[in-house]
Amino acid sequence: MTAFLLAPGESQLLHGLEEQQAFGAALLDSLPASSVLFLEGELGAGKTSLTQGIARRLGFTGTVSSPTYALMQPYPTPQGQLLHVDAYRVQHPGELYDMGLEELTGESRLSVIEWGQLLYDDYPQAPCLLLEHLPGDPSVRRVTRLR
Repeated sequence: MTAFLLAPGESQLLHGLEEQQAFGAALLDSLPASSVLFLEGELGAGKTSLTQGIARRLGFTGTVSSPTYALMQPYPTPQGQLLHVDAYRVQHPGELYDMGLEELTGESRLSVIEWGQLLYDDYPQAPCLLLEHLPGDPSVRRVTRLR
């Protein structure tokens, strides 16, 4: 395993969907099995695009979309399950735990949690990335490691 791609506070620019997905794929190599990764950012900032890159790197060939209404979407892959969580509408962590979050994260190769601030204390070692649109070019995103 290599070191995580970004140090806390460090940023990188991603130009277009291909770079967003490639960055997501590269993230996988820096995270051990059963890791949790938090993704933050406004709507359309690229959180799901990064997750798509991770899923492809794991060998998933289906469609990866934001689990906004399902809240949690497991994707079976040849390298182990990818769990994709969208906690945007969640008011209390217990809602996700009642749906099996703890078990699913434990059996997943990687769990990607979007909008997961309410779970930070439960996963204190999990890195968190912030994705932002840059003014002037809608295809460019800045990704910054918050923790």
